[in-house]
Amino acid sequence: MGPTAIGKTELALSICRHLPVEIVSVDSAQVYRHLDIGTAKPSKAILEEVPHWLIDVADPNDIYNAARFVSDANHAIQRIRQKGKIPLLVGGSMMYFNVLINGLSNLPPASPAVRERLNRQIELEGLQSLHDRLKRIDVHTASRLHPNQRQRVIRALEVFELTGTPLSKLQAQKSFINCSHPLEIYQIGLWPSDRTLLHRRIEERFESMLKRGFCDEVKTLCARGDLHPEFPAIRAVGYRQIWGFLKGAYDLETAKNLSIFASRQLAKRQLTWMRRWSDLDIVHVDPMRDGEKEKKNILNRLKKRV
Repeated sequence: MGPTAIGKTELALSICRHLPVEIVSVDSAQVYRHLDIGTAKPSKAILEEVPHWLIDVADPNDIYNAARFVSDANHAIQRIRQKGKIPLLVGGSMMYFNVLINGLSNLPPASPAVRERLNRQIELEGLQSLHDRLKRIDVHTASRLHPNQRQRVIRALEVFELTGTPLSKLQAQKSFINCSHPLEIYQIGLWPSDRTLLHRRIEERFESMLKRGFCDEVKTLCARGDLHPEFPAIRAVGYRQIWGFLKGAYDLETAKNLSIFASRQLAKRQLTWMRRWSDLDIVHVDPMRDGEKEKKNILNRLKKRV
């Protein structure tokens, strides 16, 4: 695991050339089809060469969530082990790593009817009204959420309406549905040797995405007509900002700056997760260079575990 743009994919591919592994993607955006450039998804050539799981498993108008990830990841892990190979989980979606290892709360599936009604209420009364209601129902969850976190506020109210129980209480009741196949888990975290180098790498990578046709990719999604900025797929870093540019909310330079800022904030959150993680073997890497020394270091650590 590691922050965005740290070099996880390159390292994983290097490991695949030396150990009998198959990659399980732990990326909440790469699960969506047609989100290729902006998610830094491996190329078709790489996907054909190296087996990957949980890439392109959902349409952008799907609501892919942690529960579905746990189910899909468990299936992938079992299939890989049946082949006599080692599952190598690679990504930066820390919540997905967390629910897979530590268990998943017993929460009800989404209700389109409830969500539609809550969205209508936002249009009539504003998002603050829903956050105020959440404070009365579940003060603990409300204190963790900013009023502008629309989807999470809606989800918390939705859970209460469907179950009659506050979200915070249900989240405390974990169900370890990932324990059907006991595993020895070795966790490696890639950490930037210099945060400013990671920021520079993020900026360079986004510039490269634009040159490779990122705007056209988002334009194609926009033209479908069945998507809007509140879909989780479109809320992915970069997609929402370019969507705003295409809709005339601001110019391309502003969209680029907003995307780079959002990527840096994402990296900051990912590193915060990692700082609190238990049993994580931290490896410092330079995001701006190939890092053959780091690759050999990590490969040697893995070989001792196999």
